[in-house]
Amino acid sequence: MSAPAAASSSWGTVTTVKAPLEAIQRFAAWHLEQGAHRVYIYLDEDVPETLNALKTHPKIRVMHTDADYWAKRKGRPEKHQVRQSMNARHCNNRKPEVDWLAHIDVDEFLIPDRPIANQLSAMPAEALCARVRPMEALAPMPGDAGPTAFKAFHRDQKARQDAAEACFPTWGPHLSGGFLSHVAGKLFFRTGLKGLQIKIHNVILNEVKNPGQADLPGIALGHFHANDWPHFLSSYRFRLERGSYRADLKPQVRRAGALSLHDLFCVIEADGGETALRAFFDEVCLATPTLCERLNRHGLLRRHDLDLDRLRAGHFA
Repeated sequence: MSAPAAASSSWGTVTTVKAPLEAIQRFAAWHLEQGAHRVYIYLDEDVPETLNALKTHPKIRVMHTDADYWAKRKGRPEKHQVRQSMNARHCNNRKPEVDWLAHIDVDEFLIPDRPIANQLSAMPAEALCARVRPMEALAPMPGDAGPTAFKAFHRDQKARQDAAEACFPTWGPHLSGGFLSHVAGKLFFRTGLKGLQIKIHNVILNEVKNPGQADLPGIALGHFHANDWPHFLSSYRFRLERGSYRADLKPQVRRAGALSLHDLFCVIEADGGETALRAFFDEVCLATPTLCERLNRHGLLRRHDLDLDRLRAGHFA
């Protein structure tokens, strides 16, 4: 299996969204600024004002996944993860106007060290997909208006866990790299591949998982999993019941005694309720000077000034 090499590669993003208009616009503006030729948005709720505000942009394609949309697909799946995959497949089957698509979430931002199109153009023809690795945004300290601090992770499992336990001494034994969200990353995939199954972190073609997968070390996936304490708390219950902290997910850390995120949070809540959750947040998610110094010592501190509100104003005046 291979794809013809291209002189230059156009790219876009595909995302299923349930978020305020301003958040969607910040996401779109960032990726348009990075050179995205198209931003495909699938609205997961009935928000006509959002639909109307987005569809006027010439590079945004927005779809309202209403009752008629799901009726053509044997009904609306209960799990949002399934809806995400189906929407991404719908986008790919419609022959997108780009060579590559990244299937990412509205709180994930592709942060390159050089133009994304150039990096994709350099992919070998047999690479039908390419992975970007995440870094997790830390919530700023009160009054900190500087660049966003991110925590990265080591690819080597032992080095990753040693660093996690050094940087997050209380909870590191249960957190892969100290991350609350995924460490798997997300994929770009070449468009127009007939029969491609698109999952959250992987793709499958002719029963082959991630055919010809390459890495894109020059692009980081900045994940804003917990922007601040109110954001963490407002998302917490959904994530615990149906999202990234749900009960059916295995422990992140591969060793005896490690708890899954679901079990870990249940223990924390049972021990001290919201106060204990806040203490967890402060150790794991907050850009304190102590945490930033620890991350820097292990080569895992990243800082980026995304200036999202300025970009949003420029693209959606």
